[in-house]
Amino acid sequence: MRVYLYYIGKPRDAHLNAVAAEYLKRAGRYARCEMREIKPVRFDPFARHAGARLVALDAAGPAWDSAGFCARIERAEREGRDLVFVVGGAEGLPAGWRERADEVLSLSAMTLPHELARVVLAEQIYRAFATLRGHPYPR
Repeated sequence: MRVYLYYIGKPRDAHLNAVAAEYLKRAGRYARCEMREIKPVRFDPFARHAGARLVALDAAGPAWDSAGFCARIERAEREGRDLVFVVGGAEGLPAGWRERADEVLSLSAMTLPHELARVVLAEQIYRAFATLRGHPYPR
């Protein structure tokens, strides 16, 4: 199983990007994790990861708690499916991506800077893997 965190738009805050990268590095102990910027005109995550479970981040989507997030990571591991998370840019997600996604996730009812959304998402990915492996981090 692999975890991909794709985001649209240039990362403007190097410090927040480093924090997100650190959490994914930690999660890398449990699964291969990758984070990178994509340009929707050149990169289609649905075509690139046809067999993966694609989760679109959108403020209008349902919120998951950490236990629900963990359950989704566990299910993906059990099924042997890659997980692809897509964070939109300043204009949100491209037209049709939200509807094509397997699931939609809202990290908060509040509007978050995209760099901060990546940090929160990366931390939850690490938290889920640590929880599943009985690591003391989530306590």
